[in-house]
Amino acid sequence: MTATVYVPRDSSARSVGADEVAGEIARLAGERDLDLTVVRNGSRGMLWLEPLVEVASSRGRVGYGPVTPGDVDELLAAGLTEGADHRLSLGLVEEIPYLARQERLTFSRVGVTDPLSTEDYEEHGGLAGLRKALAMEPAAVVDEVLKSGLRGRGGAGFPAGVKWSTVLATPTPDVKFVCCNADEGDSGTFADRMLMEGDPFLLIEGMTIAGLAVGATEGFLYIRSEYPDAVATMRTAIEIAHIRGWLGPSVLESGRAFQLSVRVGAGSYVCGEEMAMLESLEGRRGVVRAKPPLPAHAGLFGRPTVVNNVLTLAAVPWILINGAAAYQALGTGRSRGTQVFQLAGNIARGGVVELPFGGSLAELVNDFGGGTRTGRPVRAVQVGGPLGSYLPASALDIEMNYEAFAAASAMIGHGGIVVFDDTVDMARQARFAMEFCAEESCGKCTPCRVGAVRGVEVIDKIIAGEEAAANLELLKDLCDLMVDGSLCAMGGLTPMPVRSVLSHFIDDFHLGEDGQVRPGGQTG
Repeated sequence: MTATVYVPRDSSARSVGADEVAGEIARLAGERDLDLTVVRNGSRGMLWLEPLVEVASSRGRVGYGPVTPGDVDELLAAGLTEGADHRLSLGLVEEIPYLARQERLTFSRVGVTDPLSTEDYEEHGGLAGLRKALAMEPAAVVDEVLKSGLRGRGGAGFPAGVKWSTVLATPTPDVKFVCCNADEGDSGTFADRMLMEGDPFLLIEGMTIAGLAVGATEGFLYIRSEYPDAVATMRTAIEIAHIRGWLGPSVLESGRAFQLSVRVGAGSYVCGEEMAMLESLEGRRGVVRAKPPLPAHAGLFGRPTVVNNVLTLAAVPWILINGAAAYQALGTGRSRGTQVFQLAGNIARGGVVELPFGGSLAELVNDFGGGTRTGRPVRAVQVGGPLGSYLPASALDIEMNYEAFAAASAMIGHGGIVVFDDTVDMARQARFAMEFCAEESCGKCTPCRVGAVRGVEVIDKIIAGEEAAANLELLKDLCDLMVDGSLCAMGGLTPMPVRSVLSHFIDDFHLGEDGQVRPGGQTG
């Protein structure tokens, strides 16, 4: 019987040698005339174990990792194809505590299947949501998403069903659009990429359901240029979907049309904002548009447009299959369903963790992540990307939901979690927030374009001890101005990490009681 060995094709696994491992397995199997097939799956999201090699055995999928090309000869000799014990053996992959404790809805297929196999996709429940949507009236599909409580996973947490119902109700003489924003630029985030590389048909299915629900016949997937593997995988998957009739003039022979294509960004962080993304899609420089009108009324090329994030759209097929009530049963308060958290920074076990909303930040950082990679105490955790708050170790008991984070002047955003140990200089992290904004601002509004530059200058003066007390007050005023006057969240949220440092880590500015730098306390 042919043995099936799985080696991830995810770019994170490839970056640490997965291609070489897969090539060595195939080469040695050929030399030894072993009946073996190598399948390139997605990553399970346990990044510290990559390259993770799995083999389908009589008792389930057995894992080995991290594997190097030099380990392959020894693994094959030990009985890799039968799932034999070895020093790199991890046992049954599904029983690894990091994975077993998760509740994977969106990521249920990622790492399990061949991402570009339509047979694998359907065998593991793919297209069931789309088929159910085709059997329903569009308004009923929208209502199901609305009742589920699904909120945008791109950062703002706006109810997806509200956007969809607005687009459905907006009259148009010709065309509506669905746009997926895959410009995943936040620090510590990689779930969009992993899903696109590991289960591309799920995103295609979610976007198609959205199009059929709101009356859109065309969709665009906007992917950041820094994700070449995701771009290639999605383009191939879309081509296959058209050939199979999952996309095109008659989706699954329903007589209802939906076309889908990929567009690649040009390196602008601000295109993670929906209006800037639409500008870029229309062939112009990615700058923010003033609202109103909202994209749901006049979006891409002035037409009604659904704009959602990858993880938002990827959650839709599960909701259609299992019902809004099942999705509502997961989570807490107004934060329903699951969130795909991403653990990064100074973390022992970095990767993807999908859980229902609830639980705590401490559970993610300490239980799943294993604390810091250095073994030193956790001092700060930034959640929500480079514009998110820095939370101190004393606040790690915060519940993982939108409302709890808002009450703490923080945000969950896209679910990225970046960990710092006790050697971090938080004054420098505050400076980085302003520096990042100055670098990435689209330049359209003055509070963001100029305010961030002034922010860097003021923080530098405080660190250097130049009229520190006066400049500290100036920094607070500047933060108020940026929040109140910026056109979009780029400038409006930049003060969030700065204010969090002033609230929780003011000692890193080494200010004395008089507001001046303490002797010997000046940072370098």
